[in-house]
Amino acid sequence: MTNSMMWAILAVISGLALLVWSADRFVEGSAATARHLGMSPLLIGMVIVGFGTSAPEMVVSAFAAAQGTPGIALGNAYGSNITNIALILGLTAMLSPIAVHSQVLRKELPILSGVTLLAAWQLWDGRITRFDALVLLCVFAGLMGWTIFQGVRRPADALGSEMAQALAENIMPIRRAIFWLVVGLVLLIVSSRLLVWGAVGIASGFGVSDLIIGLTIVAVGTSLPELASSVIAARKNEHDIALGNILGSNLFNTLAVVGIAGSIQPMTVGPEVFFRDMTVMAALTFSLFVLGYGFKGQGRINRLEGAILLAVYIGYCSYLVISVLK
Repeated sequence: MTNSMMWAILAVISGLALLVWSADRFVEGSAATARHLGMSPLLIGMVIVGFGTSAPEMVVSAFAAAQGTPGIALGNAYGSNITNIALILGLTAMLSPIAVHSQVLRKELPILSGVTLLAAWQLWDGRITRFDALVLLCVFAGLMGWTIFQGVRRPADALGSEMAQALAENIMPIRRAIFWLVVGLVLLIVSSRLLVWGAVGIASGFGVSDLIIGLTIVAVGTSLPELASSVIAARKNEHDIALGNILGSNLFNTLAVVGIAGSIQPMTVGPEVFFRDMTVMAALTFSLFVLGYGFKGQGRINRLEGAILLAVYIGYCSYLVISVLK
């Protein structure tokens, strides 16, 4: 193994570790600062924490697009979606079967399915233009606005109550909050650049496309915050949070992450992204309707179905490895 390859691998490992840590500090600092400025716990939970947990995907894809590596940008977004459903939801369901409420099947999942179809339609010609990116960002802004409006109208909200309790348990002075906000953001940027640099180096060293690296190493790494929060939520029997993390993150990745990357640099991708990766992502998304539908009562994703999701992820990654070795 050459020195350049060793440095690239070290950059990816250290970049991922720093990325996860800095994202957590950024979310804590942002939430505490917003609380000091008078923002309601509900809005902090929906906007600050929602953006913060998906910040790794957003920053990594933005830098990848700016540096002319669209494979990492798109692979990170779509690969994270596949990882979220097949790996994270599969592992979470194996630990504790996930209850699926009817509202998820009626509202959240149809929205994610519609957004997935929009992304597939845009990708059909093998390009993400700046106009495509603008459409994605406009849809994302509209959905965020509608979600916040609906949330504020509710007299009582579980997310708002939970966020208020979390903020009360972790009271942070304004100076420390601003400090962690700034430090978290700076380190988020630094770690993202380090990760992208290392990922490009590994792709070049092994002679594989940056898309494969984005779909696997980078996608899993940037999804670590969702994995941690979903597993913790499942162990506490907070199934709404576990499933909500996955659906919310996939919405953010498909709309905001790809939208930001495409607005920075229009992307041209090979047909395999549509026929392989987009097809798997869409199939996993639509499979949640079947897995979550309760034919004899309340829907739930049981341990067997979790194992099936995990097997799909292993099969998908195995196919990617085989395609590289050919």
